[in-house]
Amino acid sequence: MAGTDSSRELVYAPSPAIILCEPQLGENIGAAARAMANFGLWDMRLVAPRDGWPNPAAMATSARANHVIERVKVFDRLEDAIADLSLVYATTARSRDLSKPVLGPDEASERLASHIGGGAKAGLLFGRERWGLNNDEVALSDAIVTLPVEAAFASLNISQAVLVLAYEWRQASGRGALQFPAQMDPPASKEELVGMFEHLEDALDRSGFFKTEAKRPTVVANLRTMLSRGEFTSQEVRTLRGVFASLDRRHERPNPARQKPQKK
Repeated sequence: MAGTDSSRELVYAPSPAIILCEPQLGENIGAAARAMANFGLWDMRLVAPRDGWPNPAAMATSARANHVIERVKVFDRLEDAIADLSLVYATTARSRDLSKPVLGPDEASERLASHIGGGAKAGLLFGRERWGLNNDEVALSDAIVTLPVEAAFASLNISQAVLVLAYEWRQASGRGALQFPAQMDPPASKEELVGMFEHLEDALDRSGFFKTEAKRPTVVANLRTMLSRGEFTSQEVRTLRGVFASLDRRHERPNPARQKPQKK
């Protein structure tokens, strides 16, 4: 979704550090920062970025995720970037000759949430754009996180991978509730629904809709079943009853097409 709500305050809640190992393009750093900001992450760490830091391209691509970009920490070595963390997961889609647990994004996020919830620090490690992480870097991690991608096309852009893991983290951390309620108007009560049903049925009786009295109960039951699936709000019920009332009074209004012109 485009745009931002500047009226809402940013919350710097405890969350995983996002560590990018030797990122090459400033645009990817900026896009990753934007993905982090979308889901409430703010601690980005860069290990030996190819084009140095700060990087104008990263700022331009971050879509005003300034609070992430301005807090970026830069390190020469991965060991230094993760020194204060007690849990690190390496993200990679490639199989390796390392005896490391392999987790999906949901399980990894749940473990991260538990770890950080206990007051400890954790991070997610992402590799280079062209070839990811090497074995020595993965060896420094506690487990491997792999996304359930198509095996024949498993490579993700860094920012895409960050976005997926950031989303899963937010869900697991309990901060994934929708910010805006999907329905502002309260749902209609059964009393309101029954009133609407009876209003429609009375109008249909007067219009001669029910041709056979014996079939009326079945038709009424079908109508009520169909309308019950609408999950109407109170306002929607009032609107529909206004429509029924207008149609029911149609015979009371003059029809210009039927009016005969007066003789002069």
